Amino acid sequence: MNKTVDISTKKLISLAPNNWAKWVTGIPDIVTGEILNTEFQWISRQSDVVIQAESPQYGKFLILNELQLRHTSEMPRRMRAYAALAEEKYKLQTYPVLINILKISNSEIPTSFASNFIGLRAIQDYRVINLWEVDVNIAFETPLPSLLPFVPILKGGENESTIREALRMLRADEQLNQLETVLAFFATFVLESTLVQEIMRWDMTVLRESPWYQEILREGQARGEAEGEARGEARGEVRGIISSIETSLEAKFGSDGLELMSQISQISDLEQLKEILRRIVVANTIQELQNVL
Repeated sequence: MNKTVDISTKKLISLAPNNWAKWVTGIPDIVTGEILNTEFQWISRQSDVVIQAESPQYGKFLILNELQLRHTSEMPRRMRAYAALAEEKYKLQTYPVLINILKISNSEIPTSFASNFIGLRAIQDYRVINLWEVDVNIAFETPLPSLLPFVPILKGGENESTIREALRMLRADEQLNQLETVLAFFATFVLESTLVQEIMRWDMTVLRESPWYQEILREGQARGEAEGEARGEARGEVRGIISSIETSLEAKFGSDGLELMSQISQISDLEQLKEILRRIVVANTIQELQNVL
């Protein structure tokens, strides 16, 4: 488990690009080509993947895939920017798709960006796919191996037998077995960590290798850097980690998890806060976190 593996969004989509493109666009006779370079002049993101595609009805076009751990208010503007940059670089029409992984609230997620400034309008529509609304059978029947690591959070995928079947399929394919840590990470959101550990047959500390766990840490650091400019570097980083803890508690335990924030927000030790964030990943109950606190 110590070797470096590629578990990026690009790797996930490249496992079965044709089936992925059919799924996100709903076009049955689509054929995919190259997965293009998304290093635009000003921005570059690992979670942003552009696929060249073609169909008899629409000709050649681009599919822009943006995979997000959770939806944020910045996404509509970001989707507008990515679509425009991709079209400008490759001179093709773009079909933007936003895939949200974790459900944070019941609020409706926008499917377009719109602004009107001094009478000038800007509008960008895009498709939104929320993984918690996607039937788990799609991952097994299509087949769509790119979705296997997300089985625990798909609709109907939270039971032990389904997760074990996803793990069996991942381990049976040399291209897929490196995605095991991703499956394990999301399994801890629906099963007790002791059961996940039994299913995976390895120490749960390996979950720290999950790209989604690392993304949570990066979010905290980024928020810390931004807030550090106004509050001092150390204090800003503390606030960033606390913000990531709050989001992770809500994602895993809902409103009950947020009740711990009154206590956590009083902690100023950065290492202690990072340890709390690590414990959230493997905690079975809120009581376990209370014991840590």
